[in-house]
Amino acid sequence: MSAQFNAFDRLAMARALELAERGLTTTHPNPRVGCVIARDGKIVGEGWHERAGEAHAEVVALGAAGAAAAGASAYVTLEPCSHFGRTPPCADALIQAQLARVVFAIEDPNPQVGGRGALRLREAGIEVESGLLAREAEELNAGFLSRMRRGRPWVRIKLAMSLDGRTALGNGLSRWITGEAARADVQKWRARSSAILTGIGTILADDPRLDVRAAAGRHQPLRVILDSRLRTPATARILEPPGAVLLFSAYDEPVRRRALEERGAKIEELAGAKLNLEHVLKRLAALEINEVLVEAGPTLAGAILQGGFADELLLYIAPILLGPQARVLVQLPELIDLAHSRRFTIIDTHKIEPDLRLRLRPT
Repeated sequence: MSAQFNAFDRLAMARALELAERGLTTTHPNPRVGCVIARDGKIVGEGWHERAGEAHAEVVALGAAGAAAAGASAYVTLEPCSHFGRTPPCADALIQAQLARVVFAIEDPNPQVGGRGALRLREAGIEVESGLLAREAEELNAGFLSRMRRGRPWVRIKLAMSLDGRTALGNGLSRWITGEAARADVQKWRARSSAILTGIGTILADDPRLDVRAAAGRHQPLRVILDSRLRTPATARILEPPGAVLLFSAYDEPVRRRALEERGAKIEELAGAKLNLEHVLKRLAALEINEVLVEAGPTLAGAILQGGFADELLLYIAPILLGPQARVLVQLPELIDLAHSRRFTIIDTHKIEPDLRLRLRPT
């Protein structure tokens, strides 16, 4: 790692991050990566990875730069890969193009890479530096990094509440607490997620679709239902296309299973009378799920928080009051000491008329 980065280095890496963000909703299950190739203070080529199986950012940028890549510097948001996957190693492509210098933001935690890309470049005589705009690069790929480092996806819980912390009237009516603009914003968070997770309570109470609207021909997240007793109705709207549906159950009932499978659902039975959230998340990681957006009721949201699995809260606050008879935001055990309360840090606030969106992470 080097701290000797100049203003142009920072500008070039910032541009590479902008390019990487173009793949925000399309690269699943791969990381979002951008690349800029520059020489003599000018950008001569740039590219980003768009979707799995297609060219990586470095290859696209090299193609744009052509012969100008020889002797140039490459700025990449993630360490260039060194293994054969669906595409050849990017490190080899950079070597063949005769780059003089490669700067990457963060090391790739994929065990198939993990420093080998940088080593291969150095062995070929290329100057290699890392750590430039690392925090921004980590943020962009929080899900991929979580899956590689922790063996589970990044878990983001979406919640919507009134000013007094309520989510629905006592009779269950909740449409709509937030305004149309906030609901449109939720669609963007769904689109960037690998999976949307909900519980059987939400399915039975609200019959949601939980898909990405107006996304014909584009990525639809996997819709995941935690349904320990296999109570999802075969007529549930969540089973409608587009997009796949996966049910986790702790119970097998052949008739119900057959009816759900005929609607296209895949069912996985996990051992035990109750579904173990840790096992569910590990299984989702094995299915190459990077980011999970939880859209569930207070029981499941509370269980995820209580288990320490929530990496981020996406909280929409509507300027209304619903009163003490209305339903609570999350179900948590009673505390007898404030020292035991779960604390969060606000990392972002955004006004979405007429509502407010907060992003929070556990402190």
